Order: sequence, then structure tokens, then C-alpha cells
Amino acid sequence: MQYDIQKIGGKVCRIYCGEHPKTLLIQPIVEREYSRWEEEVVLLTENNKALLIVAFEVSDWEKELMPWADRAVSKREGVGEHAHDTLTYIEQELLITLQSRFGVLPCILGGYSLGGLFALWASMQTNAFMGIAAASPSVWIEGWLEYVQKHRTLAQQVYMSLGNKEEFAKNKSIAQVGENLRAYHKILLSQLGDERTILEWNEGNHFHNVSERTARGFIWNLTL
Repeated sequence: MQYDIQKIGGKVCRIYCGEHPKTLLIQPIVEREYSRWEEEVVLLTENNKALLIVAFEVSDWEKELMPWADRAVSKREGVGEHAHDTLTYIEQELLITLQSRFGVLPCILGGYSLGGLFALWASMQTNAFMGIAAASPSVWIEGWLEYVQKHRTLAQQVYMSLGNKEEFAKNKSIAQVGENLRAYHKILLSQLGDERTILEWNEGNHFHNVSERTARGFIWNLTL
């Protein structure tokens, strides 16, 4: 499996381009997860070669992806202040550059954990993303349910998943993830209908089969 490594708008991007790509898949990633992303690409391209798959590097997972601050996640200054900057980068740097090279393609934004949370939040800010693939999204952050009750997704389809052991975490804040995800899925059902959104349960905790679970979210979007 071959891919290019390029800098776009100051960020390192890994770009896999299949033959005559028809869909663009984007996700944020940290350096230590490159091998996981490579596993995802293998899974994604087993049955679909017409993909443009792009991972852009974030240097600070919490600062760049958290839509607002939550001290249960981090007490560091700046956390919760830069998600809009990341979204601006995707729309005004990454997408524009990719479109100039490969043409305008329907785009699916995805991610795992805080990456999944960011993808869900981003879909409420812009209609740039046809689909969302949010695997084990951190929707347990303070104020999530209040926010989604007031902001509608602008995506056409949304995939969410969770490990069946995640809501039994000892941390009381994290343990809210199952309840919050079920509640948000009901909201999405009312917005998109049962054919355009799904909440899928997987075996294991938050760190189990990350590559497979993330790939599954993108694959679900590609089958619609």
C-alpha cells in the first residue's frame, strides 16, 4: 500500500489515492497513530479502490479537536479554543487544495475518540461533509446533550459506534458516554431517519480494535 506524505497548509498529510477516486475520506490523526491509519486504508480499499483517503496530522489532540473546554478532559490552557481553527483548516486549506488536484468529491469526515467527537461537532457547523464516521466519540464531555439539542447536523448521514464496555468505566464522566450516545442517536433519527444514521455496538473497551472500528464507520457511509 503506497501513499504520499505532503504538507498542506502547514500540516503534514498522508494521502492515499486510488484509481479514479469517487469519494474523499478525511480524518485527523496524531503521529503515533500512523500505523493504525495504514491498517484502516488496507481495510477500506479491500472492496473499494475508488477512494481518496487523507489523514491530516494534529500535534495536540485535545487543543485542536475539543469543541469547548471540559476540566474532566484537561485543565490545560487553550483546550477547547481551537476546534474552529481546525475546521477552518479543513475547509479553507485542505479541501481547496485537494479539490484543485482531484476535483470536487463527496466528503466523509471521521475519527476515533476525540476525533469522532470533532467530526460530529463539525457536522453541525458546516455542510461540507456528506457523511460522518464517529467511532467511540467522546460525547461524554460536559454540555454535549444541551448543545446537540440546539444544533442540527448538516450532514446527510451519520455513523456512530461504541464499545460495549465503555459505559462501565470507573470514571463517572466517561461512564456517561453510553447514555449520551443513545440520546444523541434518537436526535439524529428524528433529523435523518433510520436509513441515514446508525448506532453500532462493538465488543470491548475504548481501545479495542480501533482500526477496524474506524474503518467500519467509513465503510457504512460508503454503502449508502
